[in-house]
Amino acid sequence: MNLYRRLDRHLQQSNEGSGPVRGTLSAPRIGMIWLAANFVVTTLLTGTLIVPGVSFGSAVWMIILGTLLGAVVLTLIGNIGTRTGLPTMAITRGAFGARGSLVPVAANVVILMGWSWVQAMLAGVTVNYVVEQFTGFSSPVLFAVLCQTLVVFLAILGHGGIAKVEPWLAVVILAIMVYVFVSAFTTFSPAEFGGIEVDESLGYTNFMVLDIVIATAISWTVLSADFNRLARSSRAGIIGSGVGYTISTTLAMVLGATAIGYVILSGDAAASFDPTVIVSAFGTPLAIVIFMSVMATNTMVVYGMVTSVVNAQVRWKARFLPTSLTVGAIAIAGSTWMALLDQFTGFLVMIGAFFVPVFAIMIVDYYIIRRGSYSRDILRPSGGAYWYTSGVNWAAIAVWVVGAGASYVLTYIWPSPVGATIPAFVLTFVLYFAVSARKRARTAAGPGLQPAEGDGLPYRAPAAAE
Repeated sequence: MNLYRRLDRHLQQSNEGSGPVRGTLSAPRIGMIWLAANFVVTTLLTGTLIVPGVSFGSAVWMIILGTLLGAVVLTLIGNIGTRTGLPTMAITRGAFGARGSLVPVAANVVILMGWSWVQAMLAGVTVNYVVEQFTGFSSPVLFAVLCQTLVVFLAILGHGGIAKVEPWLAVVILAIMVYVFVSAFTTFSPAEFGGIEVDESLGYTNFMVLDIVIATAISWTVLSADFNRLARSSRAGIIGSGVGYTISTTLAMVLGATAIGYVILSGDAAASFDPTVIVSAFGTPLAIVIFMSVMATNTMVVYGMVTSVVNAQVRWKARFLPTSLTVGAIAIAGSTWMALLDQFTGFLVMIGAFFVPVFAIMIVDYYIIRRGSYSRDILRPSGGAYWYTSGVNWAAIAVWVVGAGASYVLTYIWPSPVGATIPAFVLTFVLYFAVSARKRARTAAGPGLQPAEGDGLPYRAPAAAE
């Protein structure tokens, strides 16, 4: 048996194919996975967008508040994965229908691909900067491709490999981040950071910052069930992901705000969302953080794309290894498109506009309409409780269109003073509950997905049964 066949067989036996899996990871292990994943260069550089748009103190408070609010949505969606054993995009069948779920699945793959390209490019730019300082050789595209190739290799190892690698990356990244914070605050006092003059020409407000931070959480929620389904209980998944995400996102964004503040206080030109600016201020240690964060995060992103495709439709029976090789090839090729870096802010807005309504609908459908459980019908390719009208729940689609439209309008046409994320979420939540309330009255509380003796599938019992 050749290496390809052996690896393909191993991955299928390790529950990397379609269908639910039985989680085994504790809260600390889930927490370390999320901790490593969100020590990410894009989150760090998002912090550089905030200062000096608002004061340093306001930036820190808005980062903490926005992260906590976003973590609520992230853990609620992740808990559905823990209780069903299904990844995020497979869960969308419950609200959108077996065929209707293809809409968020397709968008998810496109958005995650964009994330993987952006992060690989930023890693490539950073590595190129360091290499150029020592050797004079410069090729950002080459280093972006090499970084992405390593990421694809790690993703092919599946969730078992990720669970082993991510905690170690988290420890190294955290140690170096401590070094950067100590360097910044021993050079300049907290009072000096707090005294950085606000640049009102940037047009930021505290609510806009809050909106950006929540949108970051929404962008990560597309992967929440993919990894929380590996938790051995709801408590392990909620505590692990909630604590891991909150700590890592807060530290990464505050580090970005601190780094750009350090540059400003040093009298240097402060260009936001440029890793070379802050790497030049702190040297190779920060470059190592950026590189390792991309390895940790992009591995999860590529893995998330593969699981989305594999679990998109029950009837496809796609295998993990060939799917990951195909997705990986596209991810590597796209990492050469360096112009995408100039569109990052618009990219975040697009994610929020699309997925804020999706997650609002999913939360209402699972926790309120379906009374906290999905039946085994969610695994059927056709028919059953989630077939709706020819496989599509048109009510969910219509509400999603309204919610996404509202997010777009509140961002570009009539900018909301409180941002677009919270109003769009509330509007979608209320609308979907209103159009689905009668269905709830007819839905009896059920046990959800339960292990079926002799069926050979690794079903996960809901947390309530543990």
